Amino acid sequence: MQHSLPLLPVQKDIETKAVLRKTTQAHKALAELKGITSSIPNENILLETLTLREAKESSAIENIISTFDEVYQSNLFNNQFASAATKEVYLYAQALKKGFQLVKEHHLLTNNNILQIQAVVEENKAGFRKLPGTKLLNDKTGEVVYTPPQDYDTIVSLMNNLETFINDDSVMDADPLVKMAIIHHQFESIHPFYDGNGRTGRIINILYLTQKELLHLPVLYLSHYIIKNKNSYYQLLQKVRDTGEWEEWLLYMLEGVAQTSNETIILITEIKKLMQQFKQYIRSKYPKMYSQDLLNNLFKYPYTKIEFIQHDLNVSRNTAIRYLETLVTEGILVKHKIGRDNFYLNQKLFTLLSGE
Repeated sequence: MQHSLPLLPVQKDIETKAVLRKTTQAHKALAELKGITSSIPNENILLETLTLREAKESSAIENIISTFDEVYQSNLFNNQFASAATKEVYLYAQALKKGFQLVKEHHLLTNNNILQIQAVVEENKAGFRKLPGTKLLNDKTGEVVYTPPQDYDTIVSLMNNLETFINDDSVMDADPLVKMAIIHHQFESIHPFYDGNGRTGRIINILYLTQKELLHLPVLYLSHYIIKNKNSYYQLLQKVRDTGEWEEWLLYMLEGVAQTSNETIILITEIKKLMQQFKQYIRSKYPKMYSQDLLNNLFKYPYTKIEFIQHDLNVSRNTAIRYLETLVTEGILVKHKIGRDNFYLNQKLFTLLSGE
């Protein structure tokens, strides 16, 4: 059945005692995450590695399945991907990074930004839906679960209303984490695109947190939490549409922020420890070879290659090869041959990122 989607703001007080308690927990975890991301010497290390990790998980929610190996190897080639799914994951990561740059530049998250993000995710510029017929179906039964707004003018009107809600805090006096959960719900309910709504919506979540300066890097990725609790995610989205009751949905999303922040804090702490071990070992044994640029390269790319070392360290090909082969001999990297090319895997970092 088609719902008439109400405009924002929500016309009732939805910040219950339970929601406010959970909001405090989520903010505490998020503040700790913000602190630890600031302690990594080069922000590109987290942007490159964690963006691809989130891209893989977010795409998996849409049944676009790839392996961590395929995803991290895809960074090695220009437009050569192990599978169609890997390409979609890679595009998602590009879209997230593009959105982050746009929000950093303008401190706004506009419909124009959202259109640009979705255009990268889907590799097309179809824009907002103009043709009727979009329905959300139950994966297992095929029955229609929800019919979003069908006509273009309604979609544009709702998206304009959402844009105002995102960028004008005077519209609703609510905690930004509560607002993020409302924004996500409204965007998924408008379902403005023919495809890529879920992935674009999850990018909007993290960009909103950076816009509100709750994080300075887009490294809180809720997709892993959503995958673990996928049934609840879809049920609670629909429950708000059916009943107008927000509490369970808000608690679900706030718990996601808290859990994901804590998991990411542990991951980044482990990455920092590993970087320190590599730094001490290489610097003590090969002081002439060691540089911060070399260390950054080994942690920015779980799989690195000769050209990456040449570029990042501004050294000759022969020097890059010598460095990499030395690190293989020392057991710091593992050499792989893919096609005719050699690649060098930071196995310990890869294990941390893949959770294997």
